[in-house]
Amino acid sequence: MIIGRHDARWRPGRDARAVRHPGVPGAARLTDGSRPVVVAGGGIAGIAAAVGLAERGVPVIMVEPHDQLGGRVRSWTVNHGDDRVTMSRGFHAFFRQYYNLRALLRRIDPDLQSLVRISDYPLISADGHTDSFARIPQTPPLNIATFVMQSPSFRLRDLAAVNVPAALELLDADFPATFSRYDGESASDFLDRLHFPPTARHLALEVFSRSFFAHPDDFSAGELVAMFHTYFLGSSEGLLFDVPRDDYDSCLWSPLRAHLEGLGVEVRTGESAAWIDANDELPRMGLESGAEIEADGLVLATDPATMRRLALESALGDEAWRDRVGATRNAPPFAVWRLWLDRLVATDRPAFLGTSGFGPLDNISVLERFEDGARRWSAAHGGSVVELHAYALVEQPDDHLLKDRLLAELYRVYPETRPATVVADEWLIKDDCPLWDTRPWEQRLTVRTPHPRIVMAGDGIRCDFPVALMERAATTGFLAANQLLVNWGVAGHDLWTVPMRSRHRLARSLHHLAIASVRPAGRQTR
Repeated sequence: MIIGRHDARWRPGRDARAVRHPGVPGAARLTDGSRPVVVAGGGIAGIAAAVGLAERGVPVIMVEPHDQLGGRVRSWTVNHGDDRVTMSRGFHAFFRQYYNLRALLRRIDPDLQSLVRISDYPLISADGHTDSFARIPQTPPLNIATFVMQSPSFRLRDLAAVNVPAALELLDADFPATFSRYDGESASDFLDRLHFPPTARHLALEVFSRSFFAHPDDFSAGELVAMFHTYFLGSSEGLLFDVPRDDYDSCLWSPLRAHLEGLGVEVRTGESAAWIDANDELPRMGLESGAEIEADGLVLATDPATMRRLALESALGDEAWRDRVGATRNAPPFAVWRLWLDRLVATDRPAFLGTSGFGPLDNISVLERFEDGARRWSAAHGGSVVELHAYALVEQPDDHLLKDRLLAELYRVYPETRPATVVADEWLIKDDCPLWDTRPWEQRLTVRTPHPRIVMAGDGIRCDFPVALMERAATTGFLAANQLLVNWGVAGHDLWTVPMRSRHRLARSLHHLAIASVRPAGRQTR
């Protein structure tokens, strides 16, 4: 077991400064429980919550509307003629800083052999710049210094114009207070105030904000600073990452479902929550099938819109809390287009390529570079499986127009694909991701709700740690389990994060001196 180790020398990665957050002590297992806890949602957050509860002896029923677990990271099979292939909602990076997600995966894969390391994640912009992370040291501050020196996106005259007090803010992180420091400020506004080099903005805005499916004007500056801390300035795990060696379901979620069922969890796929009743001490959940379950606890780990509906239609909380629920928003739509081509892309094309300035195109993936199923199809047919992503679409797009634009940009970036024939394709547009906008951090929803036996989990749920995306989902899932375990006096699970504070003491001191002598224009410094 990875979460909960007591060896003081053990760390979840290479960073000796990784921080353990101990679970609340208590009994090893629940021995007298009768009613189950219902986990609504079988994504990463729901799986983590169910594992955290079931490992402590709590009976659990999980309901998931799709036929597969995994939520927004699920995959499913599709038939193209005689070929049985897979589709998903797109590429996800399993960073080395994702300690709690990786601990969840170690339940079924102790050595994480289902993950393969990606050698680089190059980023190109339409102005001709290409950035690489392949030869960047992992330890700060050498990593950021080397990157800036090597990157063509940073020029000396641009660096000379940087707002030094604002730059020092990046080296003065202290979570969770850092999140609130940027209330009301967007990622775009922060980089404007920083005088961030225009040629390098695609690194900060295209990589970070658009990976949250958000437009930079709507994305929280606090989240942007947290990502700088997590990947560059506060951690020595580096910015390269792993990906599953095959489709998500066969590699990750089917084995985790078997693990859950081995722990006694009743997994009901094709079933979803219809309503919750929070009037009594023991809550109830109604299912779309018409079944009703009286539970010892509820974990709401659904998509954001379903979570809003369940909370607002129930009697949960007072008007002020429901206003906080109603203020949550979904991120703009995103598109994923998987293409099976009749010929190979060039052999030197990377597994993943981030793009900036190529219209709506944000990412190109070549799946046979890492996924076993795509590699088998490629070997059998002599073609490539290519995936195109378009994040943070301004509005619900016209499918035909968007496809035409994406193909045109693919031909610009990978010209050898122009004569290729698309022998099969899968297309989806979704708008079910949470938006981490500029609203006050303290007003965001947390794992705890006004009902002691109802908790929330997911990548749209606030926690004190500098985590995001899949890692926030896994972390809040374990936190939700821990919160319910407290009700029964059962021990919680330990969690791990990158350091909560900047490791650059001199920079923190200089920042404090700077803000004492000058106040950055256009905002209040806290």
